[in-house]
Amino acid sequence: MDRLDAMKVFVAALDEGSLAGASRKTGRSAAAVSRAIAFLEAHVGVPLLHRTTRSLKLSEAGERYASACRKLLMDLEEADRNAAGERSVPRGTLTISATVFAGVEILRPIVDAYMDEFPTVSVRLHLLERPVNLIDEGMDLALRITHLPDSSLVAHRVGEVRRVVVASPRYLAGHPRIAEPADLGKHQIIASAHMGPESWSFPPQEGSSVPRAVAFTPRLVVNNVRAAIASAVEGHGVTRLLSYHVASEVRQGELRIVLADAEPPPIPVHLVSPYGRLSVPKVRAFADFALPRLRARFASLAREVAMAPEPPIPPRRGRMSTG
Repeated sequence: MDRLDAMKVFVAALDEGSLAGASRKTGRSAAAVSRAIAFLEAHVGVPLLHRTTRSLKLSEAGERYASACRKLLMDLEEADRNAAGERSVPRGTLTISATVFAGVEILRPIVDAYMDEFPTVSVRLHLLERPVNLIDEGMDLALRITHLPDSSLVAHRVGEVRRVVVASPRYLAGHPRIAEPADLGKHQIIASAHMGPESWSFPPQEGSSVPRAVAFTPRLVVNNVRAAIASAVEGHGVTRLLSYHVASEVRQGELRIVLADAEPPPIPVHLVSPYGRLSVPKVRAFADFALPRLRARFASLAREVAMAPEPPIPPRRGRMSTG
């Protein structure tokens, strides 16, 4: 069996998450897919995959081997294009990663427009709430909303987002005013798993170097941004999310930002790709197409929440003075 061909089957199985998926993608029988992976395991002398009835899991050796296979196949793909003189023609499958909310609300419309512009390119958009190793997982590009560590990735900054504390006007009118982070202890908290389910951190007060940590027992914990937004809009409590998550609700007056003066520094947003991938026509074309659109979109979202006022102090309850 050809080792390079077996590597393609191996990578297809990883991309599809199953031997059956690899069979469909490569047009081979399930038995042929199994034989290809067995051939590679016999060649390297160690198991590469742990198989179950529903999924595949890489062994430790398999993780290293998969990374090497992906790099080799990508280099061969580039060599083929160079030899054929097709460097200037975007074609093939582009693989992009993003978080679920950013992928659906921001990146997906740009991907759709890109595919309209370049009909010879198809796209695999992976929406994941976990860190992705672009090289090991064969990604061409990713939208990252985080402070980037030093790495071999090429990064293009497209904007920044804020960590904001929000609640509905109805909720704020019926509960004590939130003037400083410590006031959150008097409130119902809607916590999201990726923004801190039991405490939120704020910058130090003036004259101090110690960050302020506010611990709480949340009334509701969710692992989905949309669920946190919906509960907050309906008046069930205070939540903390990224500014682009709630820009629409803030603009429409459904949510109000509190503690704007106590927010941490903004978080940068980048479009990143592995070093050297921008020389591939489909990747270069997407970067050129997406970067100005991403910058415009994040700038628009920032404007929507930039001037959001603090909510008014709710009136005191009880009998009004007539004096």
